Amino acid sequence: MEHVRDLTLLPKAHLHLHFTGSMRPSTLLELADKYGVRLPDALTGGEPPKLRATDERGWFRFQRLYDAARSCLREPDDIRRLVREAAEEDVRDGSGWLEIQVDPTSYAPLLGGMIPAVEIILDAVDSASRETGLGMRVVIAANRMKHPLDARTLARLAVRYADRGVVGFGLSNDERRGMARDFDRAFAIAREGGLLAAPHGGELTGPSSVRDCLDDLHAARIGHGVRAAEDPRLLQRLADRQITCEVCPASNVALGVYERHEDVPLRTLFDAGVPMALGADDPLLFGSRLAAQYEIAREHHAFTDAELAELARQSVRGSAAPGDVQDKLLAGIDHWLTS
Repeated sequence: MEHVRDLTLLPKAHLHLHFTGSMRPSTLLELADKYGVRLPDALTGGEPPKLRATDERGWFRFQRLYDAARSCLREPDDIRRLVREAAEEDVRDGSGWLEIQVDPTSYAPLLGGMIPAVEIILDAVDSASRETGLGMRVVIAANRMKHPLDARTLARLAVRYADRGVVGFGLSNDERRGMARDFDRAFAIAREGGLLAAPHGGELTGPSSVRDCLDDLHAARIGHGVRAAEDPRLLQRLADRQITCEVCPASNVALGVYERHEDVPLRTLFDAGVPMALGADDPLLFGSRLAAQYEIAREHHAFTDAELAELARQSVRGSAAPGDVQDKLLAGIDHWLTS
């Protein structure tokens, strides 16, 4: 019988994890009780909520659940707890590097403003990294649903903290709203400040969304990007430029982007030479964390251990981790494959 290697022991980098969405369900329930927040039934049933975001109503419901969870993060201690627990979960899943994505605008009103919110988050990341041994940094993300001037403000703020743990600038929320080109100046500010450009694209809309991220925002990574599989020329472009796609298989199925795990085009992207970094996106809402995404690749797409190791290497190479951290993780991947 063939030896089945433990995927939680495979060193990897986690490049697509949203801040509130990283919360443990048990923590959400405790915080809701602490603050007297009445959560929607979908967040209290002990099972991931039934979601579908391929239409406006479904996306609104997804955002409503996310906002309800976020409303339970009110004090610096809540932020510190969330970050520490996210780090602990990642370490348990074999992650050696985590880039957690956050829009501080949402937390600023309860934390004393934008600058205090960012500093609380970065201090929490620094503490969690020291406590758990996990390399950890932050991607500050703008919201497509808000005015592009807000994104420019966030980009300047992100650059200001580039020496404190901010490594990238993103763009999230419904890609059917807000054209990528409207945010080109914000991304120029971020890139000029040395930050990695990592906008979402190619999830709820097709290949054109990915092309817009490349052409208008000069993306170095694409959040999701799976719909690029529908355009062979775009696949070739991503492969030629080695643009990493942060692919979140469980999320894609939970939101109805694909009906079944087998439909997510992991094999198409991999065989085309497009680098991927598997991510959990929002474990609170989708019910699975990082190692489970590798299990999906193994069970539903017949990835061999050698191919899973290569996926892990791609996640490390696509990260903003320093060279020595990357070298250590890559050596650990080789060891996992030969053990």
